[in-house]
Amino acid sequence: MLGDSPAFSGYSVGSIESVKGFYSDTLGLRVAEENGMLFLELAGGNRVLLYPKDNHEPATFTVLNFPVPDVDRAVADLGAKGVTFERYEGFAQDDHGIVREEGGPAIAWFKDPAGNVLSVLQEA
Repeated sequence: MLGDSPAFSGYSVGSIESVKGFYSDTLGLRVAEENGMLFLELAGGNRVLLYPKDNHEPATFTVLNFPVPDVDRAVADLGAKGVTFERYEGFAQDDHGIVREEGGPAIAWFKDPAGNVLSVLQEA
C-alpha cells in the first residue's frame, strides 16, 4: 500500500532559526524553509523535516546518521567547525570520540543545537 510513497522522517527542534545555520553552514546541507519548518535536502533526493516545538525535548537516540567514506576526516572537519563529539559510557571511543567495534561501523555521535543526536559513520 505505501511501498511507492516518497516517505520522509522528521523530528522537532526548539526553533528553526536556532538550527538552520548549523545544518546549512556547519554540516553543509542544502536546506529549504517552508511554512515555518525546515527541510534538510539529503543526497539521493531524500528529505528530513525539522519542525519547531515549543516544549521541544531532544531525542535521546540517534535521529539522523550520515554515512561517510572516511569517518576520521569527517570528525576532523566537523571538529574544525566547532562540533563537539559525544562520549557514551560502555563504548570504547578513541581520542576523537570514534567507536571502532569489530563487525560494526566506525561511528561518532554529536548533537545539533537543539540537542538531537546525529552521527557520522563509516561502514565496516
